[in-house]
Amino acid sequence: MNFFESQERVRKNTLLLVLLFGLAVVTLIVMVNLLVMVVFGYINRQQLQEGGALLQQMDWQTIAAVSAGVVVVVLAGSLYKIMALSAGGKVVAESLGGKLIPQNTKDLKQRKLLNVVEEMAVASGTPAPPVYLLADEPAINAFAAGFSPRDAVIGVTQGTIDHLSRDQLQGVIAHEFSHIFNGDMRLNIRLIGVLNGILILGIIGYYLLYSASFSRRGRNSGKNAGGIMALAIGLMVIGFAGTFFGGLIKAAVSRQREYLADASAVQFTRNPDGIAGALKRIGGLESGSKVESPGALEVSHAFFAQGVSGFMQALSATHPPLAKRILRIDPHWDGKFAASDKQDNTVSPREGGLSHEEETSNNETMTRDALARHLATVVTGAAMADVANAIDQIGSPKAETIHHARSLLSELPTIIIEAAREPYGARAVIYSLVLDSGQEVRDRQLAHLQTHADPAVGVLTRKLLPEMGGLDIKYRLPLIDIAIPALKQLSLDQYQAFRDNLVVLIDMDSRVDLLEWSLQKILFTHLDGQFFKLVHTKTRYSHVGQLKQEIELILSVLAYAGQQENHAVEEAFSAATTILDISGLQVVAENEITFSNLDIALKKVEMLKPLAKPQLLKACAACVLHDKKLLSVEVELVRAFSDVLGCPMPPVIR
Repeated sequence: MNFFESQERVRKNTLLLVLLFGLAVVTLIVMVNLLVMVVFGYINRQQLQEGGALLQQMDWQTIAAVSAGVVVVVLAGSLYKIMALSAGGKVVAESLGGKLIPQNTKDLKQRKLLNVVEEMAVASGTPAPPVYLLADEPAINAFAAGFSPRDAVIGVTQGTIDHLSRDQLQGVIAHEFSHIFNGDMRLNIRLIGVLNGILILGIIGYYLLYSASFSRRGRNSGKNAGGIMALAIGLMVIGFAGTFFGGLIKAAVSRQREYLADASAVQFTRNPDGIAGALKRIGGLESGSKVESPGALEVSHAFFAQGVSGFMQALSATHPPLAKRILRIDPHWDGKFAASDKQDNTVSPREGGLSHEEETSNNETMTRDALARHLATVVTGAAMADVANAIDQIGSPKAETIHHARSLLSELPTIIIEAAREPYGARAVIYSLVLDSGQEVRDRQLAHLQTHADPAVGVLTRKLLPEMGGLDIKYRLPLIDIAIPALKQLSLDQYQAFRDNLVVLIDMDSRVDLLEWSLQKILFTHLDGQFFKLVHTKTRYSHVGQLKQEIELILSVLAYAGQQENHAVEEAFSAATTILDISGLQVVAENEITFSNLDIALKKVEMLKPLAKPQLLKACAACVLHDKKLLSVEVELVRAFSDVLGCPMPPVIR
């Protein structure tokens, strides 16, 4: 199952969730109505014993009022929770007591974790998500939370970085990246909201019971207080039923996804011992995977392993048993869990440790870094093919792509990569990428930064100029991906100033080229949702043919970006249209193309349904591959388009 099929599966699972939610609400309506009828005497037990009909005793107006009340309370509880989580995954992480790990942390264990996340992110073609640490949790567990890769976060317990080797940690993080790419996080957020609505009746019962017990101590004790107390106890019992229904719903939509995420992690890392070793270590650890935070119950379905325990959880477990998961990955497992930690052979401050695959092996003729350097110097024809391969790898990069990402990170000068990992330096790095090559325009840009940017950022920008000026263009996208997590740590005022300064710097030479536009598009696509109200795009179009004008504009931009002659533009455009099942597509005249029109077109294309997106991306690849020359501007444009579509495209190996 590829990335796009997984996205479509999540859409169908959402329909299943709505159905199960509806059944739970109907059951709760019946139970609450019976409770009200019994407690407040609407049902005459004596008449029932004498053969009276139950339906004749029903007060249908009261039943309608109670039913409407239950629906309103449940829906209000669900919508309130979903709105509270609308800020993204950081809300979930903070509710569990997670603290953001700074990108420039000096703690070696945290550094190793961030390097693994960064490496996976660059290999996936997406900015590294912020990482939260649950420092008070000794068990081994992790989670990914958010609505999309743009607002995703990864959380890990202290036990995860204390007890797992780098290989095992990589397996866990790859598992969580799978949830991010497959759209499982959005389903998890909806699950949290739905379950809050179902459980809200029990919470109301608790407060009614508290109020009734307080009233009985005062002057108002009597029959009314007794009835309220009985109603409260009944609602609490119904609340337990809601918990049971919630567990069943979680199990119905969660368990199979864990098997799929495990398989994706193995495919991602090409190292089954990593994730299998992590699961074996959980089984051998006294604290296992249990998360002690009070908020763990409502997030239990999002954890890497079973995070809560108890009788109710045993009946409707959100995760398959450890042994079954391990056997699917390692069929020859002897059934013994790991009783001690597996240590990394080497730990370095920058890399945070070497993985098993980097160690010397008699079966390998080339180290991982050597392989990456080889792949980075492949002939042009292989690089051409890799554009198409990168699209095929969306959501599931191959091992060589991870090797390539590690090579890119290791080749970056230390001063640049360390700057990109912290908020001040990240701004300086991005500013440096848009400084003009002409001295006159550059002097005006630097003068603007001196007066409008944070003084420390302006100084650091000047300091980085010698290193940034000699940097190969292939490092642009990895640097952007590394800088985005640090930029997410800015305050709203700092981000607004950064955003405004970036726009001014780009406009300083009175023109915006495609490289500048793509950089700006990638940045703002991932950052605006962090600081401004996140608007979730609704899917509307099931076929690219419904967006004929928008497709014409996007493919025309790509054709002009890689070609100079009119006939070559036509040929590149034609190569792209052969991929699409649309007749009558025409190249848009170059003087009719504006960036504002391109932005509008991309907003509509973003509304394509998952299974319609790969066809468009493959058409984009056909357009840039037509002349068998791959320009950096073409790569960045395809990356920008894929980011807008919510499809993380792995880096092209060139």
